[in-house]
Parts: sequence; structure tokens; C-alpha cells
Amino acid sequence: MTTATKETKAETKPYHSKIDLSEDLRKKVVAKLQVTLAATADLTSMAKQAHWNVKGMRFYQLHLLFDETYAEINEYIDLVAERITSLSGYAHGTVRMSAKASPLPEYPDGITCGTKHLEALIERYAIYAKHVREGIDTMTEMGDAGTADMYTEISRAIDKRLWFLEAHLEG
Repeated sequence: MTTATKETKAETKPYHSKIDLSEDLRKKVVAKLQVTLAATADLTSMAKQAHWNVKGMRFYQLHLLFDETYAEINEYIDLVAERITSLSGYAHGTVRMSAKASPLPEYPDGITCGTKHLEALIERYAIYAKHVREGIDTMTEMGDAGTADMYTEISRAIDKRLWFLEAHLEG
């Protein structure tokens, strides 16, 4: 085992906290949040990928939409990571860590068509929205209302953003 691996394992051990959730519960919550952090970071990069590479008749409108989409989801990276650390966890948020842990499918390479970018983002947003709603249910069952509330906040925004993306395919 390398020194870097040993250091990472040592850093992931929960620190002592007076928060009134048991250490066992916090570990379970943090494990779920790590997946959410990875998916959120992954989805953020996908929105930026669409923003950078969109071409075509609706270029300007979609370019702005994808940048707005990026900015919105990017805010949730910090929210999730800080929830992990507030529960005495260690946020695994690098690009490489996120790529390993994200439940989202890989973003298609080489697309430039606005419609194809919309379809790719819609598919991934729908998967992410489901993951977040499952997080609400899981945290409620586990008795962590704070984390359930965070998931609820994210869910409302993601559902609205999904609607915005899907609206561009109508008509």
C-alpha cells in the first residue's frame, strides 16, 4: 500500500463530533452522500461539456441554457460536500474520485447538435433526480431530517431544471 493510499484511509475516519446522530448513522449517511457528491460533480461537468460544444441554429440560446444549468448544479457540490464534512466525514470530490463513484452514464463524446446535448442531459438529469428522491426517502427512514431536507432542496431545483431542458424538445 502506498503512502498516499494510507493517508487517504486515515483521513476518511470520522472525527469526534457532538452532533446528536450516532457515528454509525453518520457513516451510513456519509456513504450515500459520497455517491451524491460524485453524481453532482459528474452532472456539473456534463452541463459544461454541453455548454462548450453545442453548435447549430439555437447555439446562443442553448449555450446560455447549459451555462445556467452548470451554475445551478455546481452550487450543490458545495452543499453536499459540506454536509458530508459536517457529519464528520471526508468529502471525496476530485474529478477522479467522482468518475469512479458516479452512478450516471458516461456523456456521449463528439456530439455538437443542440438536440443531442439536450437528450443527453435530460437522460442524466432524470437519473440524478431519481437518485436524489431516493435520498429523501432513505434519509427520512434513517431519521436524518437535515440531510433529507437538503435532498428535498436539490430535488425541487433538479425537477425544475429537467422541465427547462425538456421544454426545448417540445414543438
